[in-house]
Amino acid sequence: MEKLLQGAPAQDKAEVWRVREEMEIREAKTILEAVLFAMGGSVELKSLAEAVGQDEETTGKLVRSLADDYDAQGRGMRIIELEHAFQMCTRPEFYENLIRVTAQPRKYVLTEVLLETLSIVAYKQPVTKPEIEKIRGVKSDHAVNKLIEYGLVEEVGRLNVPGRPLLFGTTEEFLRSFGVSSLEELPVTSPEQIEEFKAEAEEEAQLTLDV
Repeated sequence: MEKLLQGAPAQDKAEVWRVREEMEIREAKTILEAVLFAMGGSVELKSLAEAVGQDEETTGKLVRSLADDYDAQGRGMRIIELEHAFQMCTRPEFYENLIRVTAQPRKYVLTEVLLETLSIVAYKQPVTKPEIEKIRGVKSDHAVNKLIEYGLVEEVGRLNVPGRPLLFGTTEEFLRSFGVSSLEELPVTSPEQIEEFKAEAEEEAQLTLDV
């Protein structure tokens, strides 16, 4: 290519390099599309960078550009970002169409109790069960276990104190389900909201005693 460009006008050389760069970008995005489709689940940015032979910053820009392409073209698939990872998935608006040809996936129901427990885990993580119960004012074994069953909460380690209680945090499924790419995108909570959690938990405990 360099030999062919020797002696060519600067404008022609610039055009050739522009075309070459566009081809390289198109090829890299095609590779990323293939990897995301084949893996099915989320793929870490580091792995995607290795697939296209680029640094993570450049790869991140390429994946986001590919996601923009999907959105602009109104494709049935979309690419979502999940804390240093990306995933290809179907658009939620086509859910009703999908269940016509496949078994309907199990849906979970998030009650107020589960939602407030999940909120505490999301904002306080990593957090122990006793800490959750201190905020809620009631036992939270059932709520935490249900959230683990739903894949929204997971064990992330143990606190380095006597008894070494388990620490809990939110999962990638939590980000996916609530449509955020990272915990930094969660709305800011206030002390008043935490007090509301406590009041609701106390009311729940009183109702249990009355029954």
